[in-house]
Amino acid sequence: MSVEDEQTQLQINYLGAMHLIRECLPAMRERRSGRIINVSSVSGMMAMPTMASYSASKFALEGASESLWYELKPWNIHTTLVRPGFINSLAFRKVLYSKKRQAQDGPSPYDAHYENMTTFVESIMQRSPCTSESVAKAIFKVARMKRPPLRLPGTTDARIFYFVRRILPRALYHALLYRFLPGIRQWGK
Repeated sequence: MSVEDEQTQLQINYLGAMHLIRECLPAMRERRSGRIINVSSVSGMMAMPTMASYSASKFALEGASESLWYELKPWNIHTTLVRPGFINSLAFRKVLYSKKRQAQDGPSPYDAHYENMTTFVESIMQRSPCTSESVAKAIFKVARMKRPPLRLPGTTDARIFYFVRRILPRALYHALLYRFLPGIRQWGK
């Protein structure tokens, strides 16, 4: 990815949310109450190949939101991250590839990565029982909670990923994830 592509990803998933928060905070502090609900992603807690910039932008949102959770408590301002997993949608058809990838003429060392991951993600998204409505319900639920949590899974698979990530030792988690990546034997050839 080019620097411009990475900046676009950060602008959309991190900087945009932070700008909106900055605009709203003075009124919330004055009222001594408020809700900040950021939509993160499972990719904000576990990175996947071919999604480095997306994951980095969501990790940034997670870190900033956790800081805000502590910083804003004295004003009774609650900060929550809703973390969706895979959503049953056709969004995979609208993935924007980097300008560098679009301009590429000929094979790339990462072709197998993208081909296998694209097929894998498409398959999971099309089979997922979770919809954008499921995520909207989770957001609505947290908006009405008296004491909302810092993190809330937005889908069932997000809850599963969270527990797998917490229960397994890191070395085992990474080894298993790597082993089960689709087409991993063709990567790097």
